[in-house]
Amino acid sequence: MTKHSPNLKAEKIAGGVHTGQRHDSAHKHVTGAAVYIDDIAEPAGTLHAGFGLSSATHALLKSVDLSAVRAAPGVVDVLTYADVPGENDISPSGMHDDPILAEGKVEFHGQPIFCVIAKTREQARHAASLARIEYEELPAIVDIWNLDPVKDKLVTTRLVLKRGDAEAAINDAPRRITGRMRLGGQDHFYLEGQVSLAVPGEDDEVIVHCSTQGPSETQHLVAHALGVPSHAVTVEVRRMGGGFGGKETQANQCAALAAIAAKKLKRAVKVRMDRDEDMTATGKRHDFVIDYDVGFDEEGNILGIDYMYALRSGFSADLSGPVGDRALFHCDNAYYYPHVHARSAPLYTNTVSNTAFRGFGGPQGMVGAERVIDEVAFAVGKDPLEIRKLNFYDAMGTKGHRNVTPYHQKVEDCIIQRIVAELEESADYAGRRREIAAFNANSRYIKRGMALTPVKFGISFTKTESNQAGALVHVYTDGSVHMNHGGTEMGQGLHLKVAQVVAEEFQIDIDQVKITATTTAKVPNTSPTAASSGADLNGMAAQDAARQIKNRLIDFAAEAHQIPKDQVVFLPNRVRVGNEEISFAELVRQAYMARVHLSAAGFYKTPKIHWDRSRGRGHAFYYYAYGAACSEVSVDTLTGEYVVERTDILHDTGRSLNPAIDIGQIEGGFVQGMGWLTTEELVWDDKGRLRTHAPSTYKIPLASDRPKIFNVALTDWSQAYEPTIHRSKAVGEPPLPLGLSVLHALSDAVASVAGHKICPRLDAPATPERVLMAIERLRTEGRGAA
Repeated sequence: MTKHSPNLKAEKIAGGVHTGQRHDSAHKHVTGAAVYIDDIAEPAGTLHAGFGLSSATHALLKSVDLSAVRAAPGVVDVLTYADVPGENDISPSGMHDDPILAEGKVEFHGQPIFCVIAKTREQARHAASLARIEYEELPAIVDIWNLDPVKDKLVTTRLVLKRGDAEAAINDAPRRITGRMRLGGQDHFYLEGQVSLAVPGEDDEVIVHCSTQGPSETQHLVAHALGVPSHAVTVEVRRMGGGFGGKETQANQCAALAAIAAKKLKRAVKVRMDRDEDMTATGKRHDFVIDYDVGFDEEGNILGIDYMYALRSGFSADLSGPVGDRALFHCDNAYYYPHVHARSAPLYTNTVSNTAFRGFGGPQGMVGAERVIDEVAFAVGKDPLEIRKLNFYDAMGTKGHRNVTPYHQKVEDCIIQRIVAELEESADYAGRRREIAAFNANSRYIKRGMALTPVKFGISFTKTESNQAGALVHVYTDGSVHMNHGGTEMGQGLHLKVAQVVAEEFQIDIDQVKITATTTAKVPNTSPTAASSGADLNGMAAQDAARQIKNRLIDFAAEAHQIPKDQVVFLPNRVRVGNEEISFAELVRQAYMARVHLSAAGFYKTPKIHWDRSRGRGHAFYYYAYGAACSEVSVDTLTGEYVVERTDILHDTGRSLNPAIDIGQIEGGFVQGMGWLTTEELVWDDKGRLRTHAPSTYKIPLASDRPKIFNVALTDWSQAYEPTIHRSKAVGEPPLPLGLSVLHALSDAVASVAGHKICPRLDAPATPERVLMAIERLRTEGRGAA
């Protein structure tokens, strides 16, 4: 032992919390060394799958002749619904409306009907094209624009939120506006597509390596498909090449088919979709039709509002119910509505069932809120930012009544006023507004626009039971630590953040903590990595496990040295025991010799939250994350083409666990949100065929599309209102709606062609074509008004 150092406060461990650390796999990502499912060495005799997809949109299957498929070179087997030993269902909603393989009829173009298992992937895909299928066509519903959200078929029940008397408030208001907005969907376009590798074991066991955000859900649905208990199925995920919500439920089909084939043929089976199949056969962000009716006064105060959020759900429920719910939870964004009535309508269509996507309906809800702000601003002739600030919730710490949401939860942590004020100043909003006005007055064809939009994002699963997590921590006798938890890594740095939490607890360097694959064999009954709650839940669970071990070590050291427990202090990579110091590894070794248990399972459940959907009331979110973005664009009014000149972002992550990771998440979230609202357009033809099913027809943002000037900062004064993990805040989903600043900057530029007298009502995605049409419409209306 050694005497302790007098300069303890200056010492820190390498890689603890609140420090910027590079992603643990960053060097592997850029060198190609990171192992994804398709990189795993294939067991001898591995077989490969190919899909037989429907060429009809809504039809009965009159006959399915697969004789040529079975006779094709390399084919080992062909699976249909009849080959599913258990339940032919992968619906996460429990409604049993989403078959693994179509049974008797198809309900969207591209629905899997059969699955070919062959020696090579190329042989399987070729064989799949040889099927002869006869259809009896049925009427198909593709679009939702002309559907009645009150009367037409829903895939699940609607949600209704109500506070006050919206109808009376709107009728009695000095001003009133009604409108309708079309909001497009979005493909996840993850770099790694849907893929699973199933390896059969003895008896009824199977191991499935799957690119999934929800290992436990995948485990349970695979078990149901096989007709075996969940303990027979192990699902393992080391990393995903992107998820964005697209692997929360959509991974289950590939996993189930791989497992069914593997157990039937007693050989490893890999199922991997190519990009066209993936985009055609898997769900996307929901597109919406948003109807609004708002009453307000001459100053721009919103007095009452009525919303209808109709979403294209597809043929089955999937997650459309909760996605529609969350759209309503965010129809207020950062604004207080004295009287509000809001409804969702998850509409049935003969298209692929839409699913989770980063934000989970929240961004769509905010789009409706920001459209209403624009409408009110144009009606009263004020800067939209002025109307935004006028209608904000009461600031944190103020004693007012303007702090109750449409779902009756009080907003107690509102800091949006300070964030917006600081961003206004740092981005020089007022000065640049004047410069833009001067530029537009002297520029005939190029017009500039600017907008500053806020974000208030609720953090928690609205499905209360999902707000729980487990973790497993082992400390080995050399002082190294093995960490496992229920969250999945999809590039967002979750594993690194949780490792930082464990390192901080033991006061050891981050390289002493081993990050391991997520597996249902170690941590059971996990929630999907979604709802921005990965670090919140799993970080707390891992901290709980580490503290159990730490407390045992403290008890051991105190008893062995006959000192009070408070005299055992963990320091960077060592422990002070009384007046002496010992290395962490040495303390662990001694504890092992004394038979101290050096492993622990941790658990955490989010407190305070509750939700009664039938009443539309509850404390749905543990806390809120806030942010704001100010964007400036230039628009060519002859073509509708545009450039994002500059974006300034100030975002609230509380006391960030890892500022470097968080800034990257904000940058990526903003660009993804900008892409959704500008260039990414999903197009189905009138026969229900997705025409944008490849990079050649679907435009995600490029590096060249990013803002020319891109300033991103974290609040340096904020911390979570509630006791979250080290007072940090979630950062996965909240930054995505910051992209709304680009949509509204485009709207501002378009409005300039008519002297900012007419609300452009620019729908999204605001493609150059749609921008140009809006410009021409405003020019025509402006001339008519003149």
